[in-house]
Amino acid sequence: MNKQPDNQPLVSIIMNCFNGEQYLNEALTSILNQSYSFWEVIFWDNRSNDSSAKIFNSYKDKRFKYFYAKEHTSLYQARNLAIEKSKGDFIAFLDTDDLWAKDKLNLQMSYFSNPEVGVVYSNYWMLKKNIKKKKLYTNRSLLSGKIYNELINSYNIGILTTVIRKKFYLKLKKSFDYRFSIIGDFDLFLRLSKLCLFRGIQEPLASYRLHGKNLSILNKEKEIKEFEIWLKENKSNLSSREIKKLQEDVDRRKFINYKIDGKYKECICILLNLKRNQLNIKNLALFLMPTILLKKLLWYHQEHNDFS
Repeated sequence: MNKQPDNQPLVSIIMNCFNGEQYLNEALTSILNQSYSFWEVIFWDNRSNDSSAKIFNSYKDKRFKYFYAKEHTSLYQARNLAIEKSKGDFIAFLDTDDLWAKDKLNLQMSYFSNPEVGVVYSNYWMLKKNIKKKKLYTNRSLLSGKIYNELINSYNIGILTTVIRKKFYLKLKKSFDYRFSIIGDFDLFLRLSKLCLFRGIQEPLASYRLHGKNLSILNKEKEIKEFEIWLKENKSNLSSREIKKLQEDVDRRKFINYKIDGKYKECICILLNLKRNQLNIKNLALFLMPTILLKKLLWYHQEHNDFS
């Protein structure tokens, strides 16, 4: 599609891939099914050695654009490189194992009639391997406006749901911080939230697939360490209350991971270090709960990057 439809700006869909063949057809089909038609796919092949390239190149749509990395890089460096190839005034993200609802882009793009809106995001489904078991990511009302402070207190943005106005992305002093392997989304959207308005859509417009190989599952401890680095570097920009809240979130995450991994000594150390008002029934209940039950109740937290 070469001619731009009336009132439809180009959306560049960034799809980073490293050996993503298993669910790739489903992800690409969910793009092709979009009711919003003026988009391009920037497919960044991070030197895959499976059939990902063959699958992607089997689609003859001219909006599908394939790029092969000169060298394998981190996810966030790959995203930066892919964005450099994009031509759209708007950027969206879909990984090879995730899905979009057919009206996702169409609904979101209507919010950009306000030039101060820089990010539109939505709720989403979390799928347990397949669509037969799913859970809504959050029942909380999604926030709109200048929401930096609110995001600090309750971060709930899934990158697969977002559309970003590129002019605000380009205003950032740095793009995705590729020192991070896992929390780069968190860092980027907090910085964007200082520059522009956000609009949240309560309806789930995407599906995040949990399958045991997600980056945040394989690197639980690294995720926490990255967040501790971020917190240390950003303390000067945070209030004492915000620092306390974020540190409590990190400790809670550590506690749950230690419990599931059977590191009870480390769990007890965290409990002993809590102040009296923090040593509540919830923490004790988590400690006493059988691990098998804890895994069942928290499968969607343990397998997703969430510090809220």
